[in-house]
Amino acid sequence: MSTLILNLQPEIIENESVKLVPLKETDFEALFEVASDPLIWEQHPNKNRYERDVFLNFFEGAMESKGAFLIIDKSTNEVAGSTRFYEYESENKSVFIGYTFYGRNFWGTGFNAQVKKMMLDYAFKAVDTVQFHIGAENYRSQKAIEKLGAVKVEEIDVAYYNEPSRHNFVYEIKKKN
Repeated sequence: MSTLILNLQPEIIENESVKLVPLKETDFEALFEVASDPLIWEQHPNKNRYERDVFLNFFEGAMESKGAFLIIDKSTNEVAGSTRFYEYESENKSVFIGYTFYGRNFWGTGFNAQVKKMMLDYAFKAVDTVQFHIGAENYRSQKAIEKLGAVKVEEIDVAYYNEPSRHNFVYEIKKKN
């Protein structure tokens, strides 16, 4: 039996409403426009990510990950936010989904559930476990991921790209056979 290798950044993942497009260097300004709202980051471990220099570091990490996407609202072609696949381990058949954020006009619209479902469906073609790092005080994201069936399995400190370590919870969703 051959094992599928997960391509962290396929061309496009989409449904009727949302499109995930591989992040490009030229997307910085459009994505920073969304990210520059301090309220997006108020529960996040890195609360100043709305600042240009701090967001530039985040964006560089996204580009280096080779698993990051721009989230597009297909009805308006508006940039809704960003997400990514990372820490793929073929031997453990696991991958993380995270670094996800949305502009506030997309909160409570079902976009996050749609994006996560598309990413989970795609990932489960090659892995058995998908995990998520979520800040210990990011209650909004914790509730959202629990609604999708994720279970908290661990508490760890995570050092985001060129940022100090912060306390996070690890959630996971197992593939249903």
